[in-house]
Amino acid sequence: MRHHPYPTIIDIEASGFGSRSYPIEIGVIKANGERYCALIKPQDEWQHWSSDAEAMHGISRDVLCRRGKPVRQVCTELNQFLGEITAYSDAWTHDSAWLNCLFFAARIQPLFHLSPIEMIASEAQLLIWDATKKKLAKEHGARRHRASVDAHLIQQTYLRTRTRLQAEPQLALRGGLL
Repeated sequence: MRHHPYPTIIDIEASGFGSRSYPIEIGVIKANGERYCALIKPQDEWQHWSSDAEAMHGISRDVLCRRGKPVRQVCTELNQFLGEITAYSDAWTHDSAWLNCLFFAARIQPLFHLSPIEMIASEAQLLIWDATKKKLAKEHGARRHRASVDAHLIQQTYLRTRTRLQAEPQLALRGGLL
């Protein structure tokens, strides 16, 4: 496993879950702290909408139609912002499908690669991941479930779990029990 001091993180909010869902917002935080966030205007064929998902992220379809950027613009901006790097997601199964949906709709190839956070996080980090993420969200007062806020929270969770295990190596031996 390679050491990643500050991994680049992508988080995506969507219209819901399932095969008909699509990305509505993407947030990125790079290793150097630079951020990118964009609302995504739905394609005409993207009709699935979950009121449960809207209740979580607070973004209405009407707002997306009025203020979202076209998919081609978002993909071009992402490629320019990220270049040829690897970015990580803590919900890779969902985020990779939504990222593929976005780039397919734009008919553009991503320059960057999306990988699961599990590729760089140790097993011990993953054992304390959820509790650490909840604690950080509470400390930072993260009330919004939005892509840019979540990307930052994921990056901070990675850093906090790694730092904590360095300071308390016995956590790894105890199975990450808090």
